[in-house]
Order: sequence, then structure tokens, then C-alpha cells
Amino acid sequence: MNEDFLYYVWQYKLFSSTSLSTSDGLKIHIKKAGTHNKNEGPDFLNAHIELDNQLWVGNVEMHLKSSDWYLHKHEEDVNYDAVILHVVWDYDADIFMKNNKALPTLELKNVVENNILLNYKSLIYQKQNWIPCENQIDLVDGFLVDNWLERLYFERLEQKSTFIKELLNASNYDFEAVLFQLIAKNFGLKINGDAFLQLAKSIDFSVVRKVRFDENKLTALFFGQAGFLEDEIEDSYDKELKKEYEYLKHKHQLKPISKNTFQFFRMRPQNFPTIRIAQLAALFFTHQNLFSRLMSISKNEDFYEVFNFGIQEFWQTHYTFEKSSKKSSKKLTKAFIDLILINTILPLKFVYLNNRNEFLNDDFLKLIKQIKPEKNSVISKFSDLKIGVKNAMDSQALLTLKNNYCTKKRCLQCAIGNTLLRK
Repeated sequence: MNEDFLYYVWQYKLFSSTSLSTSDGLKIHIKKAGTHNKNEGPDFLNAHIELDNQLWVGNVEMHLKSSDWYLHKHEEDVNYDAVILHVVWDYDADIFMKNNKALPTLELKNVVENNILLNYKSLIYQKQNWIPCENQIDLVDGFLVDNWLERLYFERLEQKSTFIKELLNASNYDFEAVLFQLIAKNFGLKINGDAFLQLAKSIDFSVVRKVRFDENKLTALFFGQAGFLEDEIEDSYDKELKKEYEYLKHKHQLKPISKNTFQFFRMRPQNFPTIRIAQLAALFFTHQNLFSRLMSISKNEDFYEVFNFGIQEFWQTHYTFEKSSKKSSKKLTKAFIDLILINTILPLKFVYLNNRNEFLNDDFLKLIKQIKPEKNSVISKFSDLKIGVKNAMDSQALLTLKNNYCTKKRCLQCAIGNTLLRK
């Protein structure tokens, strides 16, 4: 048993008896449970409760044991002076207020609906299942699941917003600079994401703005800052980039990171950091006003068009500086672009619109719903449990469901868990 369960029972009045009374026999009628307080102080504020037909307005505090009142030293805290009812699972001690009167106490362990208690125990104390409700989740109405997944998707956007806002604060709310950092991180994928973010942060975006009209200069800037131009390679392309970078390095007082920051081991050649850096340079050379372009797009096909660009000829026949290979265009795949949309463009657009006090419209959800769901072990497992995964919004929401609710056994805060608890 935990206090979250007590909050849940109190908030939704899940009592097996309509005739409630305090430990000393006062009849209780709950007119208003109050507002759940997630900050310091009593657990529920502004409750309306009749005690022996007299209406009291005040706060409610909840504990597993009534003696926890003294354990938490509430008798010394003025924030608890307005408590009108103490709700506990187990009444093991009398509690007295400053006026030496006993605090009215409601003991729950004998008044909670039996099916609620059984359902709660079957979920929370289930240790074998991948998620607590895996044997029951397919019984939940599909309409309820769809609505809950939409809410969870926005919860995920809010989570991603925290990181984006940190980058914005560090850049004095330069959205173009933050787009550069986020896309760079995305180009590095899971293995090299942090290294690419470090690369992007090592370059003041004002430098990118100055050189982005010259593809050679921009490419030299990125490869030089990544530490890939320090080796001696007898190649005219490499020499040209080195010459450009040495000039930029001196002019803008640049400090490169180590190329050892980037991983090549067990990676597919198309994901080599050298290829991704070349593509990153090509993207910001091809689109001079990338941020404004991306924020104005309302159709997925237009996004794919933005990311349909070619890279320099050298990289069409190379995966690294040292060795040539069979010629290939090395364009971004649709699946890769989808990852950029899911993890960078749409979260940034969410923050951007909120920053402008603009409301999200249906077009925003259409964008994510037109993207295919991601493929990973979590999504596959939900599919096995007969949860339909129609698009990327669903897959993003299910990742949030698994990580933020199921793994932490927050069934009481989950719409699916709520339904199963009250079945």
C-alpha cells in the first residue's frame, strides 16, 4: 500500500460504504474532495466536508498510519493548522491539534471497495509481467486508449521541451542556432549523438551564418572542428579543406574537438560520422534560411523535399578521407528524415509556437500521424499485446507510457490503469 493509492481512493470517493464516520464516531459527508496539492503542505486543499451535519472548509492530510503525523512533525508546521480531516489507511494513534482537540480521522482500510483493492494489488504487486496490466490491457476500450496516447504524446513533447529550452537559454533564444545543434545531434543518431552535439556547440552559430554561402568553407569548418583535418593526407580535397579551416580557425579563434570523440566501430558506412558531417554541411549550404522554412511547412512531403539534397562529389566516392569507394549519392533515407522530424523538427516547432503564444492546430498532429511508427523492442512488445500502433505519434506515446508509467508502476496516474482498477 502507498499514499498514491490513498490519494486515488479519496479523490474518486471509492468507498464501499456511503455511510462514513471518523474514528470517534462523527458522520462524514464528502461534498468536495479538494484540489490535490503537489507542493509543500497538506495533500488536498479547499475541501468541503460535513462532520455531523456541520460544513467545514479546509485541507485534508493523508498518511498510511495516523502516527505519521508526528513522524513528519506536522504539529510544528503552521501549514497544517487548517487541516479539517486526517485520512489514513491504518488508525494507530490519536492526533491532537494545538487547541488540544483530537483531529477528526477517517480510516480507509475497512471502507475501500473490495474490487478496487484487489485490482490494485494485482497490478502493483505483479512482478512477472513486462508491464503490470499486460494480461488485461487488450480489454480496455480502443477509444480510451487512443485519447490517452494523444495526451502522452504531448507529455513527451513537454519532456523534450525541457532540453530544447536549456539550449535556447544558453543561446539567448537563437532558434536558428538551436536548430543547428538539434539537427547535428540527430545526425549522430544514438551512438554519435552526443559527439555531434559537442561539435555543434563548439561552433558559434554566427560563424556558420557567415560561411554557409560557400560549401567548401562550411564543410571545412565542420570537419576541422570535428578534428578530421589534423592528419596528413595527400589528397587535393583534404588539402583544400585544411587551408580553408586554418584561415577560419585563426580568424574566429576556434578550438576543435578530438576526432576520437566520434565512433566508427561496428557502424554501417552510411552512418559513419564523416558522411553525416558532409551531409550536415550540405544541408545548411543548400538551405540558407532553414529554420523559417521548416517552421512554415505544413505537409510532410515538403519536409522530405527540404532534406532531398546532394553532397559534394568527393563524398559520393568516399566514406572516409583515406579510402575511395564505389560511387553512390548518399542521400538521406526517408526513415532517417522521419527520425529528424520526430526528434527535432516537431519538438522544436512545439516550443516555437508556445513561445509565440500560438495554439497548436490539427495540422501539427497530422504531421506526426503521417509518419510511420518507429521500430524497436518496446513498440514490438506493445504490438504483441494487441495495442495498435498506427503512426509515429502512437509509437512516441507508447515509449512514454512504458518509461514514465509502466516501469514506475504509476497505474493510478494512467488512464488505462484507472479503467482496469475500476472494472
